[in-house]
Amino acid sequence: MEPLSPELMEDLRHGRATRERKLAVCAGGAHLAPADRAELLAVLAGDADEMVSERAQDAILSQPIESFVEAIRREHVLPALLSYAAKHLADKPGVCDAMVQNKNCPAEYLIPVVRHLSAIGIQSLMEELDRVSESAALASALEHSTSLTVDQKNQLHEIHGPGAPMDEAALAEAAAAAEPDAARRQTLLQRLAKMTVAQRVQFAIKGGADARRTLIRDSNKVVQRAVLQSPRLTDQEVEAFASMSSLTDEILRLIANNRNFRKNYTVVRNLINNPKTPIDVSLHMLPILNAIDLKRLTTNKNIPETLRTTANKLHRTRLEFKK
Repeated sequence: MEPLSPELMEDLRHGRATRERKLAVCAGGAHLAPADRAELLAVLAGDADEMVSERAQDAILSQPIESFVEAIRREHVLPALLSYAAKHLADKPGVCDAMVQNKNCPAEYLIPVVRHLSAIGIQSLMEELDRVSESAALASALEHSTSLTVDQKNQLHEIHGPGAPMDEAALAEAAAAAEPDAARRQTLLQRLAKMTVAQRVQFAIKGGADARRTLIRDSNKVVQRAVLQSPRLTDQEVEAFASMSSLTDEILRLIANNRNFRKNYTVVRNLINNPKTPIDVSLHMLPILNAIDLKRLTTNKNIPETLRTTANKLHRTRLEFKK
């Protein structure tokens, strides 16, 4: 059997193929990779042609679940596959986790599978502030999960509940540093004042640099965390955040614990020199400093005494080692 052409694969994926072609896929009369076959059968199971639909559903019963999991993990996963998986495969091993881990899986397909998620799956989804804040229905489904912890339930209430009053003074101060233009700054603050916590989380993730530099100092910790999850966040912004003594130690710890952020030497150096960085975090990163920055740290009066003393010891040890 010849492999199907990319054009024919696309026709099958989007329901444009002939009835004969569709039935051939159902009957196994096409040379397909297991994940491609699982994907196409899920699409054909919802075909308007009753014969095609029935044949596809029958064929699915003999497919290994691993093939569906592989297909669900694809970046350009088909909505038809996600819909089928949510309705018919949610209780199968690995399916729900694959849906959660695929960042391109919309919340609408996750809502029906929440009750099947393990504690690890729930945790993974709770860390996805974009999807959890965007969909109140998904948050509601999560709240009813027996795997949800008290802390996670509180976080959902923070996002979708009435929330604490916004600290307008702190945001105004942050906006002044983030946006030098007075008119644009005023517009930004007026916009933020009308937002719910969930909307500010969305703005932190999808907004511009001025929004991120302002919302990193939001009074709500979930909003602060959302800033760090923005795909538009630049290295320069993280470097600036790492040096801000106005941030909470929790946010500084999150920056330090992020592997991608830690690859940036300037971020590490700024965190160690930031007096608000938790001492255990600074001590752990101390050996990363180069000789020049380590020596400068020994005279930094703004950092904790323990860190300065340890820096001195490490500096002397390195000098001894060179002799």
